[in-house]
Amino acid sequence: MSRGLDFGRKEAASGTGDSVVVFLHGYGADGQDLLGLADPLAPHLPNTVFIAPDAPERSAMSPTGFQWFPIPWIDGSTEEEADAGLIRAAEELNMFLDQMMLDEGVTPDRVALVGFSQGCMISLHVAPRRDVPFAGIVGISGRLLSPETLAEEAKVRPPVLLIHGDADDVVPFQSLPDAAEALEGAGWEQVYAHVMEGTGHGIAPDGLSVTLAFLREKLGL
Repeated sequence: MSRGLDFGRKEAASGTGDSVVVFLHGYGADGQDLLGLADPLAPHLPNTVFIAPDAPERSAMSPTGFQWFPIPWIDGSTEEEADAGLIRAAEELNMFLDQMMLDEGVTPDRVALVGFSQGCMISLHVAPRRDVPFAGIVGISGRLLSPETLAEEAKVRPPVLLIHGDADDVVPFQSLPDAAEALEGAGWEQVYAHVMEGTGHGIAPDGLSVTLAFLREKLGL
């Protein structure tokens, strides 16, 4: 059965997968942009399958890439278009995740989301509003959308690791403490943070190492 979104997939290094890491890419990129992160992670997560879907919409600013939803200050869209795009993307991603778990034969507690930039935003928006929590969420160089509605709308509160470069000139570094404060204020008990010193809008080696440690712990490896 189709999962709806196109995606890339890397098999578990051991040949037998019992957990899944889903990479969610940033604005204007695609799944392949993050799937390469599986290469350094896979030897340490031997029973983990890595999956990276393309967002549902072609990017308005990068025709070869994709976007989860429009961003008004980048592509000139309206706030209404951005809000509608977020709703559509959340529906598409939820359907994809549901079908993926059926196809891979895993339950939510064996799934972790790793989102970069806009992928971080959609991860932090979708995961808390599902009925059953994932093993964890890694949000890198992004921000928390609609923090004012989170406490009311969150159904589950999975562990969250926030990572951000303090030299990010695309998504302000202040987004990390803002997100951490909002999550804790909405009842999260497990919120972790890591600052990539001197790093811009990207993923430094120390950020990847912290991500790996978090995934190994939350997936029980």
